Amino acid sequence: MKWGGNRESSNVEDARDGSGGGGGGGGGFGLGGRSIGVGSIVIALVGGWIFGINPLTILGLLSGGGGSAPVTQQAPAHAPPANDPASKFVSTVLASTEDTWTAQFQAMGAAYQPPRLVLYRNAYPTACGQGQAAMGPFYCPGDKKVYLDLGFFDTMRSRLGAPGQFAQAYVIAHEVGHHVQDLMGITGKVDAMRGRTSEAQQNALSVRVELQADCFAGIWAHDSQQSKQWLEAGDIESALNAATQIGDDTLQRKSQGQIVPESFTHGTSAQRVSWFKRGYTSGNVKECNTFEARQL
Repeated sequence: MKWGGNRESSNVEDARDGSGGGGGGGGGFGLGGRSIGVGSIVIALVGGWIFGINPLTILGLLSGGGGSAPVTQQAPAHAPPANDPASKFVSTVLASTEDTWTAQFQAMGAAYQPPRLVLYRNAYPTACGQGQAAMGPFYCPGDKKVYLDLGFFDTMRSRLGAPGQFAQAYVIAHEVGHHVQDLMGITGKVDAMRGRTSEAQQNALSVRVELQADCFAGIWAHDSQQSKQWLEAGDIESALNAATQIGDDTLQRKSQGQIVPESFTHGTSAQRVSWFKRGYTSGNVKECNTFEARQL
């Protein structure tokens, strides 16, 4: 991926030198006021396999969680250092999502409001509760920020079998896809249905939310390649491999030797690949309506 020399976003906050350990509390992580992430729920469910952590310690998922948890005051975040290659990569990818969604929203007659992206280590308080690195990257609708511990990229490579910079870029674009859903009002509508549906129905809704974010990531890949021609041989394959490795069925098969479809929250590997490819080949937001699709 030839990302060097492209515009960097000014919307990256570097909190890696802060403590980030206090407060936050036990607000649940899921939809609406809770966070949404490419790895948050799935990684928690297989936390014993990857991290040796009780998933209920990571998420208040099974109890439904509470509302937004209080946020502990932190020292003001600052821009990442100019000589840090990892943060430059993240800033460049985030800038490209800004370009993509600014144009997409203009085509829909709306104005795009980009999210902030916070780099942190280990743990950090958010408007959605205490963020934990073990949850993977996530988006918090409560403060409209994407949270990323760069250590997750090492996990992708060494534990999940998903190496490659474009695979990392896909993860960022997926989280920005959740921000797009929030701006479109999709997140609020789905969250309003919580409490009126069974756990299985909530899981099924979550799958449609996540697959749409994958499709939106595909739109970003399409648009950014059209404008920058920065993809190299194997880049798309690395993103598709990442989508495969974090499919619910693949993760469950690796962690427990069997799959439980009714517990899926992000979609199967095949579904994640399919919806990313749909966005990538079409570049059309209308093609990403997972909520009206009869077959995912």
